[in-house]
Amino acid sequence: MTEMVVGIDLGTTNSLIAVCDERGPHIIASESGRRMLSSAVRYDDSGRVESVGMDARLGAAGYPTRTVMSAKRWMGRAFSERCDDPTGAAPCVEGLRGRAVFAVGNMTRSPEEVAAAVLATLVADAEHLLGFRPKRAVITVPAYFDDGQRQATRDAARLAGIDPVRILNEPTAAALAYGVGRPGASTETIAVYDLGGGTFDISLLEVTPPAKDQQELAGDEGLFRVLSTAGDTHLGGDDLDVLLARYLLRQVAGSNAVLESLSPHERISLIAACETAKCALSFQDQTVVRWSISAGHIRSLPLDRPTLESIAAPWIERTLVACRRAWRDAGSPAIDRLLMVGGSTRLDAVRHAAAALFQTEPSTALDPDEVVALGAAVQGAVLSGKRRDLLLLDVVPLSLGVETVGGAVAKVIMRNTSIPTQAVEMFSTSVDGQSKILIHVVQGERELVADVRSLARFELVGIPPMPAGIPQLEVRFVVDANGMLQVSAVERRSGRRAAVQVLPTYGLSAAEVESMDSASVVHAREDMRRHRMIDLIVNARLDLRWIGEATSRVRDSLDRETTESVDRATQELSLLVARAEHDPDSVDADELHRAKEALDRASVRVHEVSIAASLKSMAAEAGGLSNESRTT
Repeated sequence: MTEMVVGIDLGTTNSLIAVCDERGPHIIASESGRRMLSSAVRYDDSGRVESVGMDARLGAAGYPTRTVMSAKRWMGRAFSERCDDPTGAAPCVEGLRGRAVFAVGNMTRSPEEVAAAVLATLVADAEHLLGFRPKRAVITVPAYFDDGQRQATRDAARLAGIDPVRILNEPTAAALAYGVGRPGASTETIAVYDLGGGTFDISLLEVTPPAKDQQELAGDEGLFRVLSTAGDTHLGGDDLDVLLARYLLRQVAGSNAVLESLSPHERISLIAACETAKCALSFQDQTVVRWSISAGHIRSLPLDRPTLESIAAPWIERTLVACRRAWRDAGSPAIDRLLMVGGSTRLDAVRHAAAALFQTEPSTALDPDEVVALGAAVQGAVLSGKRRDLLLLDVVPLSLGVETVGGAVAKVIMRNTSIPTQAVEMFSTSVDGQSKILIHVVQGERELVADVRSLARFELVGIPPMPAGIPQLEVRFVVDANGMLQVSAVERRSGRRAAVQVLPTYGLSAAEVESMDSASVVHAREDMRRHRMIDLIVNARLDLRWIGEATSRVRDSLDRETTESVDRATQELSLLVARAEHDPDSVDADELHRAKEALDRASVRVHEVSIAASLKSMAAEAGGLSNESRTT
């Protein structure tokens, strides 16, 4: 059996480990379900590793001199290259031969030793899942890393007992994760905008795929020609946290307040609170920043997204300066795809700025925190001689759709549709006054959401409150030639928009696709019956409501026979709907359909009278306005 090669993203703020098997690349979670490991290490008084990960990070305020964070910034660097690092954790000092090391209590620890503790923890996570300890790994580094920093990464791996079979540039890893360069695709120019916790990279790559009949998995580095790189090894999300902390400190302590003047406990608490607030504002408009200023005392300040974006503007501009330089160095080519990497790219302001500069919508289908590790796993599969199925080369393997009221599936793009392709469907609301709509994107051949695969959820917010059924929601599915699915939604009356990207083949093997397809055939009759019942219940409830409201408005203008007929049909349908909602199997779908049609027929006269009354009212209003106009 060929030995497995795992992929590791050794990050400044967080680190991950992944593997690529028949389901494609996927993150290896810890025994507790944690997918990301905070790159923080706490040592005990004797200098042994006491804690690695979020426990060390959250406990840094209590053990500032024994906790090391953001060690990646110092990998392979001399102390003379010191950077601004006001985290309040263990300080960086000058070691032997002028190297940068961390003062931990009465001892020192090198950045490589800190990184080795992180790597060893990741490998232990993988051992728990895989049942054996992986010994070989592809480890990613920023493209901007020099030879000394790359060698320091190798040394850290060997200290952790890992053979670093390849040190892979993070941009190349991101491209591999997105399937760029697979057989049969066209040559593309890719921009990889990588804004992580501590470093920023912009890389422009020219990707030339192998011939379509070539059996090797795309991932040979020879296919990826680096046109240019630029960046800053001291620019990342950590720096935005510090900028935000300085801003908040000035708000509470005056314009001359200095972050470095705080105690280590207060400084770490404030910066950690700023990181939490920043993450919250990537998906909501406002939050409250809370941090500890002394034992038992908490300070809090409100913060909204426009304020954060204003604070972040100079920070974002620093990334754009590097982007412009890299673009000029590459000869100013047209950019075919823009890949967003790193947790800091979740901020809308970052995505919009990068999209405006490169004149292309960014690819955000993969989790920006995970994409580099996934790509490293793909490269690991290449080096180990393994293969993975490329499911979405020419057709959509499984139908794509959205969840509708009652848990049914509305299919928008059917399986085996050739790509690229797109389709549009119209939907509306089922509840009065909805100001937001949740769009749940699913994949599979079954008729109910419980039996298909969830791909993504996103919200369309800010819709003016309207009666149920009035909003006009246009949902568009677009699958491009690379197999990436973009789902966008627009409410036509208000113009509100939202969108999400996903890669529908991630996590699916060919066997799983076949199994899902077979299940749809086996359960086809029952699935269609259940779907039909859901649709009947939803539509019957709307009929009962609308006809009931119309009847109430014009009841005095209706003859007795009509009102009795409508009331009788309403009562019969209401009873059936109530039974069906409680126990769908207790009601025959044909019986419910006949009851619904009976109410529709009985209410014809109601609609005629209601429309006539509305027209009469409109004519009276128009006449009043005309008379007033002449009088004026």
